[in-house]
Amino acid sequence: MSELKVEKPLAPSSSSRKLPDFKQSIKLKYVKLGYHYLITHGMYLFLTPLIVVIAAHLSTFSPHDLYLLWDHLRFNLISVILCSTLLVFLCTLYFLTRPHPVYLVNFSCYKPEAARRCTRQIFMECSRSIGTFTEENLQFQQKVLEKSGLGESTCLPESVISVPPNPCMKEARKEAEAVMYGAIDELLAKTSVKPKDIGILVVNCSLFNPTPSLSAMIVNHYKLRGNIVSYNLGGMGCSAGLISIDLAKDLLQVHPNSYALVVSTENTTLNWYSGNERSMLVSNCLFRMGGAAILLSNKRSDRHRSKYQLVHTVRTHKGSDDKCFSCVFQMEDPNGKVGVSLSKDLMAVAGDALKTNITTLGPLVLPMSEQLLFFFTLICKKLFRMKIKPYIPDFKLAFEHFCIHAGGRAVLDEIEKNLNLSDWNMEPSRMTLYRFGNTSSSSLWYELGYTEAKGRVKRGDRMWQIAFGSGFKCNSAVWKALRTIDPAKEKNPWMDEIHQFPVDVPKVATI
Repeated sequence: MSELKVEKPLAPSSSSRKLPDFKQSIKLKYVKLGYHYLITHGMYLFLTPLIVVIAAHLSTFSPHDLYLLWDHLRFNLISVILCSTLLVFLCTLYFLTRPHPVYLVNFSCYKPEAARRCTRQIFMECSRSIGTFTEENLQFQQKVLEKSGLGESTCLPESVISVPPNPCMKEARKEAEAVMYGAIDELLAKTSVKPKDIGILVVNCSLFNPTPSLSAMIVNHYKLRGNIVSYNLGGMGCSAGLISIDLAKDLLQVHPNSYALVVSTENTTLNWYSGNERSMLVSNCLFRMGGAAILLSNKRSDRHRSKYQLVHTVRTHKGSDDKCFSCVFQMEDPNGKVGVSLSKDLMAVAGDALKTNITTLGPLVLPMSEQLLFFFTLICKKLFRMKIKPYIPDFKLAFEHFCIHAGGRAVLDEIEKNLNLSDWNMEPSRMTLYRFGNTSSSSLWYELGYTEAKGRVKRGDRMWQIAFGSGFKCNSAVWKALRTIDPAKEKNPWMDEIHQFPVDVPKVATI
């Protein structure tokens, strides 16, 4: 089998740094896929009104009407059997097709201590101390930092910002333990759940996969029970956090009365690139230290104390296309130094995956008025060959809050433009990138924490989390707030400094 050829990234042109125009084309098969999800996963939605109508009609019967009905049925055995069979069938079908609700009891995000803060000056001093970067590439990193959207308070582990750096397995484990245990300790304190009560554990970390695994480290540290259902996801990129949520959701459908602990993190200690390939240097400038822990439950008794209910998850995978597969690729440079290469096609690939994902998600969440406008333009274009652009629905009518993966300023700028979002909609993502940097799969939870700290979450609000990562994948999760979140009663990384935000971050993102 021929070896996969990974295209060497070139200096990207201005056009390659932009997402493709979503209005240029809409693939009908993804629209069909969205309605397929709606039908296959929503049969109980059609059965519920039918049962309600029957119950409402029966409630209007007087005692005399019921007596006449009984008098009629007792002399018509066939009708009794048929009605009873139909009633049993409908009830059985309803309970078999109805998914178990999945509640987000609470979540927590790790906040590194002040000693781990990495200003631009500290970053450049560390880069110079390594002694392997050329002067041109040091200037390149300085330029990326200035235009990245990251502020002066992002954090890196001690092994990276020490002079000289000390990347080793021991330090990588130390970073993983600090982040994971810090987030889990706070989560257990918030929820008062005992470690022995947790029946499902899902951990995702793309670039650091030691033996024993990270999930085994958590089981050992917290002495979780011996029959725990545990998974350790690696190499799945920044969208792995929502993959973990989707996996936990599926597991909660078959394990009744269970808690699921999801831990999302990334590890930078052993993944700091020290070579001179510019396509691999960008990740040094963007990725920072962080992680999150999320507690999910399928217990109906937990509904009253939970924050959110999971409504939908939609996953899109473009890995069958070689260009998509290789646009984010861990590899060795010509000198044998390992790093993550970002292709010049990354923005185009991300845009295509995002378009596919939201096209599939649309039928599940958009109001009927938006779907009718979308279908009208689609029919005019596909059937009557009219030269009009497809209608891009207004997702602000479907969601009150947006948590878009804080991968970089350029991506956020393009998503804001393509989906016609406001500065207010984009604020959680931009402020997370500014304060914590790109924390990979956990960035969505820092963004939700920001929204809560601002006091914006009201009962009934809908949140859209969307992330993309290597593979290439784009994943979405939709949540509904079960109660109004009082920021005065919350504890998250933003609470003691939320008054400082938002800050003014220019949107010019040319590197």
